[in-house]
Amino acid sequence: MTLRAAIALGASALVLGGIAAAGVTAADHGDAKTLKAARQEAGRAGKLLDKARAEEAVAHAEAAVRFAPQVASYRTLLGLSYMKAGRFTSAHSAFADALTLDPQDGRAALNLALAQIAEGQWSAARETLDANARTIAPSDRGLAIALAGDPSAAVEILGAAVRAPDADAKTRQNFALALALAGQWQMAKTMVSVDLPPLEADKRIMHWAQFAKPKSASDQVASLLGVQPVMDAGMPVALALNAPVGVAEAAPVEAFMPGQSAGKAVVEIAVPAPALPGKPVEVAAAPAELNAAAVAIRFAAPREVLQALPARSAPVLVARAPYKARLASAPSLATVATDAPARGNYYVQLGAFQSASVARDRWAAIRSRAPLFAAYQPQGVNASVKGGSFYRLSVGGFPRGEATRLCASWRAKGGKCFVRIGAGDQMAAWLKAGMQVASR
Repeated sequence: MTLRAAIALGASALVLGGIAAAGVTAADHGDAKTLKAARQEAGRAGKLLDKARAEEAVAHAEAAVRFAPQVASYRTLLGLSYMKAGRFTSAHSAFADALTLDPQDGRAALNLALAQIAEGQWSAARETLDANARTIAPSDRGLAIALAGDPSAAVEILGAAVRAPDADAKTRQNFALALALAGQWQMAKTMVSVDLPPLEADKRIMHWAQFAKPKSASDQVASLLGVQPVMDAGMPVALALNAPVGVAEAAPVEAFMPGQSAGKAVVEIAVPAPALPGKPVEVAAAPAELNAAAVAIRFAAPREVLQALPARSAPVLVARAPYKARLASAPSLATVATDAPARGNYYVQLGAFQSASVARDRWAAIRSRAPLFAAYQPQGVNASVKGGSFYRLSVGGFPRGEATRLCASWRAKGGKCFVRIGAGDQMAAWLKAGMQVASR
């Protein structure tokens, strides 16, 4: 039995389970005609996935999300389609959006973690798995934790799971793989032998020996799913979790700036993506990375508003690379004024994450996708929103026009961002820690 043939015993059993039903359990989120079209597209996507025609399934799943963007199950279906097509970056976005709409969707949470692992965001994956521990089955969460680089913790979780009265072959095989990844090969073989004859057990262990030595971040997840990773520019911007195309969005200031109530000033800055002739211009939305379990984003009226915030301490100005150097690394911004730029108090927020370590992983991924950020120093600030604690990742200290153009350039590459006024943003926490160590 090959590793791929053993998928039914692995974490991907949940990945692939219930695809056909994912699109038909949606709540009403629109007119009857539109919802019918969404259900039809989702049904087609599910049937194509059952036939292992993932690329075709993606097109129909994307159509379902366009028809009904607020239905969580369609976004989960879209994520599953991306995963089976080997498009892990797009899957990451789709599952994050699904989890925003339905924080109790354990399948979306597990698959989000698997997508993060495939992208090399191991600490972010562990954060996702820990935050959703109650909604992910221990047999799946344990193996995912092992793939995220902590096999010892996985062995502990799965060891308890295999001792449960309802433990099945899947749980035992996940435990065996976790033991193998932890270097406990003899114990792994013993556990494999519980469900497989000796010859098949030997073959399984041999496959796992190769599995334990991946050449790239995506190898293990791709192997479990039986897919071939592909270059992925990310999910289309038009499918991001936001209002209909052409309508400006704004979240209450409270969602991004601690200390402001929802009834006070709202800062809404439209950041257009490069538009093609005859097509409406999209407006940046609040990032989907913000944990919806803590923050429910509400949309303001579709207008551009810039109101003064209550007085606060002066922003911390962080030294940046020379302006010419930044232009050299960002050709798309080369039409900005050639004189030395003025300082400003506008920031491009790239996401809100559960911790600074998660934000650090995301910053590394952003820089790898968009070299234009290499000239900027990451900044951040802790925020407490409705009982939840987040770390906001940003670059800034710009005049409004420069911040707007930088965000538009990132959105053109499929990234997510929005422009806001400074709210105490400082040098990123991991950079500060490095400076403190160096000074000792």
